[in-house]
Amino acid sequence: MILLDTHYFLWMMEGHEKVTKNLSLLKEITKRITKREILISEISLWEIAMLQSKGRIQLSEPLISWLEKSINAPGIRAINLSPQIIAESVNLPGDFHSDPSDRLIVASARIYGATLVTQDHQIQKYGKNGYIRVFHN
Repeated sequence: MILLDTHYFLWMMEGHEKVTKNLSLLKEITKRITKREILISEISLWEIAMLQSKGRIQLSEPLISWLEKSINAPGIRAINLSPQIIAESVNLPGDFHSDPSDRLIVASARIYGATLVTQDHQIQKYGKNGYIRVFHN
């Protein structure tokens, strides 16, 4: 399974070149579509809604339609914030920053045993320290 962080999920759903030009990522996503092994944390949906409401991003359609369409896209499985994920997010091993959304996304990857797809340098460093698997392209 792979877990897309907020930006990668947004980029994938909007057809951004950061995803479409990344052949190794496209191959990985394509391989997992039929098995519904592309995970997205519900916190990412909230982050996208906040970014849109603050005018920091433009979506290709109205927010509610975009969210509903995105979580029902082929291969996507939205995961909720379970008690296990919440507990893990406040007990992450090692040194991890305090951003709540990033903590919940990293905790989700750990609980599901998923490889996290991110360009966040802090999360990539955390992965290099062996706490989570991070997709490397």
